[in-house]
Amino acid sequence: MPSTAGYMIVGGCAAGATFGLTPVVSKVAFRLGWVAQPDDRRVHTVATPDVGGIAMFLGFAVALGVSRLLDGFDTLYARNSEPRGVLIAAAVIFLVGLADDVRNLSAPAKVAGTVAAGLILVYYGVTMYYFRLPLVDVFALADEWVPLVTVVWLLGMSQAINLIDGLDGLAAGIVAIGAAAFFLYSRELDARGALAPPNIGPLICIITVGICLGFLPHNFNPARIFMGDGGALLLGLLMASATSVVGGRISPDAPQQFFGQGYFFVAPLLIPLIILGVPIFDTLFAIIRRASRRQSFATADKGHLHHRLMNLGHGQRRSVLILWLWTALLSAFVLYPVYTTGGATLATLGVLALGLILYTVLHPEARRTRGVTKNSRPSAPDADPELELEEPTR
Repeated sequence: MPSTAGYMIVGGCAAGATFGLTPVVSKVAFRLGWVAQPDDRRVHTVATPDVGGIAMFLGFAVALGVSRLLDGFDTLYARNSEPRGVLIAAAVIFLVGLADDVRNLSAPAKVAGTVAAGLILVYYGVTMYYFRLPLVDVFALADEWVPLVTVVWLLGMSQAINLIDGLDGLAAGIVAIGAAAFFLYSRELDARGALAPPNIGPLICIITVGICLGFLPHNFNPARIFMGDGGALLLGLLMASATSVVGGRISPDAPQQFFGQGYFFVAPLLIPLIILGVPIFDTLFAIIRRASRRQSFATADKGHLHHRLMNLGHGQRRSVLILWLWTALLSAFVLYPVYTTGGATLATLGVLALGLILYTVLHPEARRTRGVTKNSRPSAPDADPELELEEPTR
């Protein structure tokens, strides 16, 4: 099993390479005109490069190459095609996203590209073996079901992260927190022998953390560059790959104490869904919202969680920090039973959640904005308060 120091070196290389390459990518993007112009749907007010995914992909490739050179990771690469499969699939889905950033691909074309990346993962064996349902049973996936499950899992993860990428630093921060939490979880399972070696999940997670942390200084408000669809889809693929090979490969015979004391640990595939609860909830809410309005799922709107926080009166930075805190809280909820022995209460986390809810709703700026909106909202019957931003950005 690779050492913690080895993982930290690889993660540091991912962060350093991404951080150093991002300004270079930004300069090239300005020269080539690869910038996002302000419009009614976007919250930024100046033309900004939106191809930061290039630096993120290069950072991923550099870090993966460094891990290949370190002796501690030899067991992950010996007679194992999975790292190569993740690299190729990442390149495919990144290029699909980049093409959309530069040329605006149609929704079916993006889905087709994502399906192609998923089939590459299947070809190289980056798939789950088991599907564990809480209180029911553990199901071994038949060969004919593996491609469908892999593609659906990838589509869900990539779209969740893509949709939450609406404010400076939001997606990068949420994925960094979520990937770090899943790295700790998968390392604990690995240390206890619950994962059959070799397992590339912890390696992919720590690289994901690194590229997000390297990109964040350039992307936090006011952002000098956006990750674009290329970066968002890349992060989705990395998280989908890591969660598949960890949550979908825990032996059916492994005792429950390997998973901690909470009920959700009997279904390891629920762990990433809880950790990434913010973007996943936002995606589900977007589907319901657009279906109720009989709109296409690809229709853009301003009904996402971050837009609603801004409608409450929170600025960009505060909205981002609130959603980061929710992700950290959900991650703590998952990790708390893993690192405690028997019967520990989750009351502390419940109190923190309640405090965060009260802060979100009762912050002075939120109350002031609700009062102003109530007194000044136009009476036109077609006015939609969900699509109004009450506070100017950047």
